[in-house]
Amino acid sequence: MLAAEIRERIMVPWRHGDCIDLAGVTCEGPLDLAGLDLTGVDFSRASFPDGIDASGARFLGVSWFGAARFGGEARFERTVFTNDARFERASFADAASFGQAEFRGIARFDGSRLSGDARFDGIVCYGNFSLQGAEILGRASFRKAEWLGGLWCEDVRLPEGADFTETQV
Repeated sequence: MLAAEIRERIMVPWRHGDCIDLAGVTCEGPLDLAGLDLTGVDFSRASFPDGIDASGARFLGVSWFGAARFGGEARFERTVFTNDARFERASFADAASFGQAEFRGIARFDGSRLSGDARFDGIVCYGNFSLQGAEILGRASFRKAEWLGGLWCEDVRLPEGADFTETQV
């Protein structure tokens, strides 16, 4: 499915309970969602070979990326997830940037593999933030992150020197 078609389908006004089913889709071209208000979307098992830019976007419904594959950079800086953000078993081949993102529900990265650098600087998570079984192979930074609902890190594999400076749980 072309990136422009995906963008058009999910930038419709959100109503409680709405969720666009794009599970398993392969996105042709880089997906640019920067700054948009988006309805609920299920991207479970979706593939983004050329990456995604959702910087400053607002996911107003569910935002499910379970087992999604990101071939290019995944940019979620300053993104607001108003419901649960599910990235469990997601695979990031390039950098994953979530700096200053706001997670109003839970944020699950359980079993995810982040091959490039992972930046979670300044994030705020109101629900539980879980990295259970996740693996980060590049540099990892959680500088000034706030986890108001708790942080779960059972069996996580982080690189030496992962930065947790001034974080609060």
